[in-house]
Amino acid sequence: MSKGMSPLTWSISAPTLQTATEWTLITDWLLIDTGSANTWLGEDFFIRRYGSGNVTGKVWNDTVSFSPSLIVSQQAIGVANSSNGFDGLDGILGVGPTDLTNRTVPGVDRIPTVMDNFFSQGTISEESLGIYFIPAPETTKKGEPTFGGYDDSVIVGPVTYVPLTKTPRSSLYWGITQTISYGSDIILPLASGLVDTGTTLIYIASGASYIDAARPILTTDSPPADAYEQYKNKTGATYDPATQLLKITAEQYDCLKPLVFNIEDAAYELTANAQIWPRSLNSLINGTSDGIYLVVSDLGPFNFTGVNFITGYTFLVYDTTHGAVGFAKTQYTYADVN
Repeated sequence: MSKGMSPLTWSISAPTLQTATEWTLITDWLLIDTGSANTWLGEDFFIRRYGSGNVTGKVWNDTVSFSPSLIVSQQAIGVANSSNGFDGLDGILGVGPTDLTNRTVPGVDRIPTVMDNFFSQGTISEESLGIYFIPAPETTKKGEPTFGGYDDSVIVGPVTYVPLTKTPRSSLYWGITQTISYGSDIILPLASGLVDTGTTLIYIASGASYIDAARPILTTDSPPADAYEQYKNKTGATYDPATQLLKITAEQYDCLKPLVFNIEDAAYELTANAQIWPRSLNSLINGTSDGIYLVVSDLGPFNFTGVNFITGYTFLVYDTTHGAVGFAKTQYTYADVN
């Protein structure tokens, strides 16, 4: 919490950067990314590679202002002179573990994140970030981040916390262990993976090898069949080259079972509609207007590095202070829109 008050909540489209006395730069759209830790806007030199793009530029120490009560000073900010893969965004607010900044600036091992500096400068009393998403068609407001805690008015029921995994590779990120079921059938036994707000799809492991969270070493033991192929077979989906996603028929959609993430003692499910790409946005992925495409995709060879799934959920708490990730349901968890 922030100085004994409620957590600080910032609307996603807000002014983001101001320099001390000379000029003010206002941007509207930053991607809040828990899978990276550098913050940059769209000149010492930096380079950052992402799963779907990269950015280069120079780094400045400056003041970041989200609101009059939410300001951090001496924050390292990358100002990009080249980027790709980030159309429609003004930059990225990196809130992943600090170690992810290692060597992104030559000669610098680690760069404190915005969350690190909020905490060290006393703006928040816990280094914790709540993330809340709202289905796009429901309202003009798409969600909110809460710095220093979470907004309990937007959740239904308790927050379930799970410790961060110690499995190599996943442990570099916001990584946890869980099992994944399709209906009542387990398709991914207890395994490690990432919970990443910067990832659009749900990626699950394929291939003959995976990292067993109960034995965090590389193993050639595999699930009964790889998780992705099991999901594909159980849904009856076929691979669509145009979108590079799985595609199903209307009849198969009517038979979709919940995709369930079993985390600690709680189960969180994605309904049938939550498992498909929003049909109103099919043109953005080269899909047909009436096509039904699944958002569960193939993680591919990354399962060899201890990352067996990359998932997001509608309400998340990223808690650095206690080394945990929290999950909760919201009024939109079982909504008919995605």
